[in-house]
Amino acid sequence: MLRIGQLTTAYHTSFILRGLRWIEDRIGEEAQWRLFGGGPPIVNSMEKGELDLGYIGLPPTMIGVERGARIICVAGGHVEGTIFVAKPNFKTLEQKGGDVRETLKQFSSIGSPPKGSIHDVILRDMLKEAELEDRVTVVNFDWADFIPEAMMSGEIDATVGTPPLAVLCERAVKAIHVMPPGKIWPSNPSYGIIAQKSMLEKHRETVLEFIRLHEEATNLMRKEMAHAASIIAGVMEVVDKEFITEALKISPRYCASLPSYYIDSTMRFVPVLQRMGYIKRPLSRIEIFDTSLVEEVHTEPPHYMEAVK
Repeated sequence: MLRIGQLTTAYHTSFILRGLRWIEDRIGEEAQWRLFGGGPPIVNSMEKGELDLGYIGLPPTMIGVERGARIICVAGGHVEGTIFVAKPNFKTLEQKGGDVRETLKQFSSIGSPPKGSIHDVILRDMLKEAELEDRVTVVNFDWADFIPEAMMSGEIDATVGTPPLAVLCERAVKAIHVMPPGKIWPSNPSYGIIAQKSMLEKHRETVLEFIRLHEEATNLMRKEMAHAASIIAGVMEVVDKEFITEALKISPRYCASLPSYYIDSTMRFVPVLQRMGYIKRPLSRIEIFDTSLVEEVHTEPPHYMEAVK
């Protein structure tokens, strides 16, 4: 049995694999899926040995690795998945003349998924660079699903989070996109496939086959987005195909490969995580990544920046 931690994030291939039962039918393993509100709780469960694989942003993974978790990133999934939206009465980066500080100064409070998530780290780094840490309050939510309600009630002015969260905020308060994803943190590794090192030692072929299915699912989201959206909506049940399609289109950077720009962008988080106190020492590339499996699966150039259909 494969024990897999997943998020509610609609563009993760977990929903494709669940909907098509590829793990059961093509690997011959029963899949046990566990839902979490953010990456940090998945890392905690992996540390306890409760999960074999996880869909996680890289900063929470790095925090876990630094404190001794025997986990490692074996495949990519998506880049530039941190989206910044605000209520419609605020101005965008473009309207502010491309000035990040002036754009951020508008807000008194900005929401984010859990502390230590990739969205939280990116937001806090932006505020630090703009010298606005003491002026703008970051409000963290254990479950990002509560963020649209917080925008409606006036608890927060804006939020960072995933493309599906952005669509929810658009529908709830007619939220506007404040900055393009590539401007917030270029090529940021919004999620990857994280494995227990013991899985690589004892069940390497199973992990390899999982990565094959994961890559096939990312191809489906790029090449047959409408079909992929139908599958995802069928598994999630609480949202429709149109919602999923909107979310998939916001930042369609899907692939399983681990190219140099994915890894380099990840390594840029090391000093930021140290400065924030999330990790105490520098981490090396080989502590975070094992690219050997995905290199067997993905022999062609990365697909992250390809046009979608």
